[in-house]
Amino acid sequence: MTGEPKVRTVLGDVDPAQLGVTNSHDHLFFASKLLPGQELDDPAAAAHTLLEFKARGGDALVQWTPYGLTRRTRELAWMAEQIGVHVVAATGLHRAEHYAPVILGRVIDDLVQEFVADLTEGTQPADLPDEPRTGPRAGLIKVAGAFHTIDSHARLTMTAAAVAHEETGAPIAVHLELGTAGLQTAELLCDKLDVSPDKVILGHLNRNPDPPLQREIAETGVFLGFDGPSRANHATDWRLFDGLEALVEAGHGGQILLGGDTTTAAARDQPGASYLLTTLAPRLARQLGGDVVTAMLVANPARAFATSWRK
Repeated sequence: MTGEPKVRTVLGDVDPAQLGVTNSHDHLFFASKLLPGQELDDPAAAAHTLLEFKARGGDALVQWTPYGLTRRTRELAWMAEQIGVHVVAATGLHRAEHYAPVILGRVIDDLVQEFVADLTEGTQPADLPDEPRTGPRAGLIKVAGAFHTIDSHARLTMTAAAVAHEETGAPIAVHLELGTAGLQTAELLCDKLDVSPDKVILGHLNRNPDPPLQREIAETGVFLGFDGPSRANHATDWRLFDGLEALVEAGHGGQILLGGDTTTAAARDQPGASYLLTTLAPRLARQLGGDVVTAMLVANPARAFATSWRK
């Protein structure tokens, strides 16, 4: 790679030091056929969420919504400019179950080209494939594993993500289904596909609170995403604090990222993105120390989402 590392936001590339307090995994827009009637597709509601996040001290939000799930990148850019918050958008592909066949069929045979174009030229709505790429560029690649395994779809998308990373330098963020298959994902991306561990972010690790396994995953060197704590809709959420403490004590505090992961309209009625700053951060600071928590919100995401872009 050449050049100084930058974070690619919807308003352009910025110095990592400018990112500030970061919600490392959330969704202002998200719509899946698996969640009918629960779409996050209201620009006014999204703007209110981002404004509230800023009012609570937030500086940056990373949206993990990939291709075909209503990522609304143009609206992200408008809100980022008007509200004054850095926003990072995603390319990539979720699990196949999230897509209507017609949407999936448009890109599945040439994922690398789609990912690279989103990252380097600009984004476009999935339902308007012939429209010019006038949307802002994506700043990361989001793909997904299957439950306790890497199925054929996940292997296809992760392989395409690795090639797109090689061409562009973009970080790769991975949805782990219920927090599982993290070690297998790290082994595939880093050992077999030669992606540097510091360019891989594994999400939802809090949903599978297995301390020895989490430590083994951490030892691969990847970034560790703990997200969705405001919803309290997973039976494992109460284990979040002990899990983070164990990883910090083992020396992995510099790899931890925190996010809200709001994915449905019902979840938006709950504390959401601001919860990270109003409730979670103060509790963690009392348990782990303020400097440690500041690193999770500022220094760690600045490293995780920055890269020396090749294109």
